[in-house]
Parts: sequence; C-alpha cells; structure tokens
Amino acid sequence: MATTSDIRNGLCIKHNNDIFKVVEFLHVKPGKGPAFVRTKLKSLSSGKVLDNTFPAGRKIEDIRVETRKYQFLYPEGNTFHFMNTDDYNQITLEKETLDSPDLLKEGEIVTVIFNTEDDMPLSVDMPASVILEISHTEPGVKGNTATNATKPATVETGAEVNVPLFINEGDKIKIDTAKGAYLERVKE
Repeated sequence: MATTSDIRNGLCIKHNNDIFKVVEFLHVKPGKGPAFVRTKLKSLSSGKVLDNTFPAGRKIEDIRVETRKYQFLYPEGNTFHFMNTDDYNQITLEKETLDSPDLLKEGEIVTVIFNTEDDMPLSVDMPASVILEISHTEPGVKGNTATNATKPATVETGAEVNVPLFINEGDKIKIDTAKGAYLERVKE
C-alpha cells in the first residue's frame, strides 16, 4: 500500500475496481482546510481519462509494474503488433492501450508496461518525440510568414499536425508525442 505522497506521473494504481495510470497530479495545500492531491487518471482498460481528488495521507493501492522495450512491427485493423527486442516474442495490443497510435511508425522502439502479477500488458509509453516525414501539405503563401501562422500537414503515418508555413512536402519534422504538436524541422 502507498499513500498520496507517493503519487507521481506514470504510477499505476487500483481505483474503483480498475487499473489507472497517473497522467498528472498536483499537491494542493489551501490556506483553510486539509491538503489534498488533485489527479488526472487514465484507465488502462478503456483509455478514458478522469479527474479525481484524494485527501492527503489517504492509502492507495499501487500496482507493481515492469517495463520492457518493444519494437512496433505493423498495424492490423484495431490491433498493433509489437516484438520484444530481447527475446523476439511478439504481442498484439488494442489501439486503446496506445497514447498516440497515429504517430507510431513501423520500426519505432516503445516501452510497454506489464502488470507483474499476471504478466498482462497495461499500456505503451511512446518516446518523448518522433521524427516523421511530411507526405502532404499545401504550399505556404509568400509574404505570410511574419506571423506565427500554421497550416495542416499530413505525415507519413497518416496523422495530421499543424506546422509553420515554411514546411514543405518531403521535409522531416520532430513531433511531441504527448501533445501531438510540431516541435522543429529536422535537417539531415
């Protein structure tokens, strides 16, 4: 058993007969009244995110997890196929267990979180950023680059990202996987 002082991003807990992963948290000490912990929890079974408030010092049931490196092989409908980089065993996961499946490129290395009790995969942690090539975007209008104007662009995985006007087809860009936002253009 853990307490609310042990809450951190990525912690897996059992709450309301489901397994949740802490997405973000905030310890709040108001001037009047007891302290509490405001959290955003993501259900690892359904993928839904809910806001929850725990009183300070409350006991929470944490789940022992293990992380393993897997390589993404290919998607097939709503399932995604991964291969363990150590022993080459393959697993398939549902689209709901992935945080941003539209940014996943074949061959990408991800971290899969397993429940140590029953060895079931709980969720997939993407790398902080991925580098993808622009497959389609409209050309930028000359003279319209003074402001921070953006335009939609489709990357090689099929995801749509807003990019600055100077980005063209064939350019490679770095994308933040947590927000799905453009970070920078990558030169080779």
